[in-house]
Amino acid sequence: MDFSLLTEKISKQLKENLPFVVYSLPLEEKVFALLQKDQTRFTITEMTQNGFVLAPFEYDGNALFIPENVSEKIESEILNSDNEAAKTLIAKNAAEEKEYSEKVAKTIEKIKRRKAYKIVLSRFKEFPLKDFSVELLLNRLFSIYPTAFRYIWYHPQTGLWCGATPETLVQVEKDSFKTMALAGTQPLTDKVPVVWGPKELDEQQLVTDAITNSLQRVTSVLKVSNPHTHRAGSLLHLRTDITGILKNGKATLTTIAAALHPTPAVCGTPQKFAKEFIHENEGYDREFYTGFLGPIRENGATASLMVNLRCMKIENNTARIFVGGGITIGSQPSDEWQETQNKMQTMLQVLQPML
Repeated sequence: MDFSLLTEKISKQLKENLPFVVYSLPLEEKVFALLQKDQTRFTITEMTQNGFVLAPFEYDGNALFIPENVSEKIESEILNSDNEAAKTLIAKNAAEEKEYSEKVAKTIEKIKRRKAYKIVLSRFKEFPLKDFSVELLLNRLFSIYPTAFRYIWYHPQTGLWCGATPETLVQVEKDSFKTMALAGTQPLTDKVPVVWGPKELDEQQLVTDAITNSLQRVTSVLKVSNPHTHRAGSLLHLRTDITGILKNGKATLTTIAAALHPTPAVCGTPQKFAKEFIHENEGYDREFYTGFLGPIRENGATASLMVNLRCMKIENNTARIFVGGGITIGSQPSDEWQETQNKMQTMLQVLQPML
């Protein structure tokens, strides 16, 4: 289907308050859509059905689902457009910076007292939109970030969510799977080679170790790569690839997703303490930010589940952009604030003509 025809269909679906999801895998030139035919709220526990899953940060084994068998399924080529992604200036807000920096300082104190090795602290910022257009959103989101997993999800009970995430939770292909440890952030510059400091290297190792430990509960066959630099829009991250074998029916898409989520990249380590600290100190509900999402095919034999980062919720002509960062013993509050400001640019660049 022609991309402009797809945008018309998505616009009509949204006007009629009917659920839909439209997405594209990293480096794919195709975009896929599921347009649900009624407003039913479907959920899924075992990921063995074809469709698209959306799970919150507080995943308890139950996730939202748009089933393929009750939806119109569409495939389209991405429209090649010359959308610009210039940096958007964010008005300084001393009160917001002070509040977040104080939370970071408190987090560092907990880590110094050996309560945790890493805690992921997040925040959100709301931006009023002059004139929201889902057609413009589709056009910009899918053309600006070709290396990310891009999606727009809508259900009348959740509102509209969209994002361009760099992080895979798990990819399954028949009897094998792959995941990644993604940590450490710096802005993209012309500097070559890219240099990573001890703070980022330590954080990356913490995340890698925690993920491999989680996976060893469901499979013992793992292969871990060396860390390498990964570009995500205007940011760079450290990435380690982890691959493994599904065996004996114990390691399924559902059990691996449950073992991995929430990863240390979105929660912290040890997980239990980090999650409790987040509940007590962040001061808001993350909802689907830092949850996971993605298409399930071949009844769970093939799937691409992604961590829901670099995302926003759009409601009542307002975009709520979610950002966060991993706090470790080497963190500096001012640097952590700036990191969240940098991460906000991913969605701001998509919204630019609507701000």
